Formats: sequence, C-alpha cells, structure tokens
Amino acid sequence: MSLRPQINDLLELRHGANTIGLASRHRVNSVLAGLYLSVFRGQGMDFDEVREYQEGDEIRNMDWRVTARTGVPHLKVFREERERAVVLAVDVGAHMQFGTRGTFKNIQAARAAALLGWAASASQDRVGGLLFGDHARGLRFLRPSRGRHGLWRLLRQLTEEADAHRTSVRALQEALEKLVTSAPTGALIFVIADLNRDIGPLELPLGRLGQRHEVVLLPIDDPADHSLPAMGRVQFRSLDGEAVTINTDSRRGRDAYRERWLERRDVLGHTARRLGMPVIPLPTNEDVHQALVRGLRLRARELVR
Repeated sequence: MSLRPQINDLLELRHGANTIGLASRHRVNSVLAGLYLSVFRGQGMDFDEVREYQEGDEIRNMDWRVTARTGVPHLKVFREERERAVVLAVDVGAHMQFGTRGTFKNIQAARAAALLGWAASASQDRVGGLLFGDHARGLRFLRPSRGRHGLWRLLRQLTEEADAHRTSVRALQEALEKLVTSAPTGALIFVIADLNRDIGPLELPLGRLGQRHEVVLLPIDDPADHSLPAMGRVQFRSLDGEAVTINTDSRRGRDAYRERWLERRDVLGHTARRLGMPVIPLPTNEDVHQALVRGLRLRARELVR
C-alpha cells in the first residue's frame, strides 16, 4: 500500500468509480453532491431547472405539480447569483503519514479534500486550498479559482512527497492565521487535519476565522489515537511536542490514554459548538464517502430544527 495519496485515486473520485463497486460509489457521490448543495449552498436566488429527485436532496424544494403529472418525484433546482469560494485546508505534516487500520491519515485527508473539491466544482464554486504541516515547504495557499484548474493543482500537490521527519507544532495555528488574512470574505473553509491536540491555542484564530467565513472541522482519526494494544512501554510525542511514555501492558495506562483522547475531543466539540462550526470526524478505518455523507446528513437535520 502506498504511503501517500495517488493522483489517479483522487481523480477517480470525481466519478465515484474505481475497480470495485462502480454503481455504489456513483450513488454515494450523488448523495454527497446533493448534501453539499443543501447544507452549504442554501436557497438559491435564481430558478434553474426541474429534475428528478435524488437521495439527499432537500424535500422542501419538491415540485409537486411535476411530481403529480409524471408520477416520479421531481424538485426545483435553484442557483445562487454568485459562486462561492471554497478553501480546503489540509494537514500534510509528518504525523499524517500514520495508520493502523484502513488507510493512512494523509490518504484519508486527501480523499476527503478530493470529494469535497469535486462536489464544490460541480456546484460552480471556486475551489482553492491551503496545505500546511510540511516543514520543508511551509504554508502553501492556493487562491480559489473557477473551473477545474485550481482543484487539479491542489490534488496534484496533495500527492507530492512531504517531509517525513519534521513537522511544525504550530502549523495548524499558523494555517488558521493565514486563512484569516488570505481567504476571500464569506468563504466556505474545510479544515481537514489531525485534531488530537490541545485546542486552546486554536480558539482565537478559529473565532476570528468564523466571524468572516463558514468553517467546517474534519478531524482525521486513527483507532490507535484512542485505543492502544498491549505492546509494552511506548513513548509517544504529541502534536503539541510533549513526550509521553505509556506502559501499554497496563490496563490503567491504556484507559488513561483513552480518557485523555476523550477529554480533548470533548473540548473540541464544545469549542466548535460555541463557535458554530460543524465537526465531521473521518476515521481511517471507515469509508471516507460514508463518513462524509453521515456527517452532512446530521448537519442537514440540525439546520432544519
């Protein structure tokens, strides 16, 4: 298995097809595209067309006259007068080259960025990105642009080999600060990163970012982040730079490790709710399509409450 994302894999996600499960992948991507429109594009200003209903579409947009006449569910499609800027902020640090089940964190992150990027592009949104965490290259901001050129450039850079030995402890904080000054006003920003860290230093830049933009947090998790197997004394270095030694043969040590992860995730959830930012976890041992669809469905239900 490759240690980094492959460009062909990311390009294939446009159609939701690979060597297995063509029909099911296409269906999931159709659902994802519909959910993207309903959750992030809202009600459009201009009527565009009437088409057949697809799973994930907004029921409130049903065209009941056409549905009654044809006997097939149809809905009205609206388009906003102006396209939206979408920024995919992706963690490419050395710590993302890790995975114990399913896939590696960097691959899961790249696939999520590709799926969201294709959905945004299909909705005529301008797509850009910010790659952070690579100590050798620093922050790489790609300004949102129309068409597929910007998305292609982002996907290409996601497949490039990153510094596997060093990462910046402040990389995510610096990325958020960069977005505050560089992202177009009113942008939709997806932060796709390893968020198993102290959220305290991120609250201020997240708050400033949320004042001008819509922000969605997508934590990339691995089962080993919260559940350790018994393998003796092991030293870990957190994303905050702190070295911690744990006796994994001890049930108490494993429980303490899990408790610390749960505490951090609870703080993340509380902070995100206070700032009005959805959190959609993307575990490495789950299909990224299904995880995104599940998270967006939950968000869609929250919006209509």
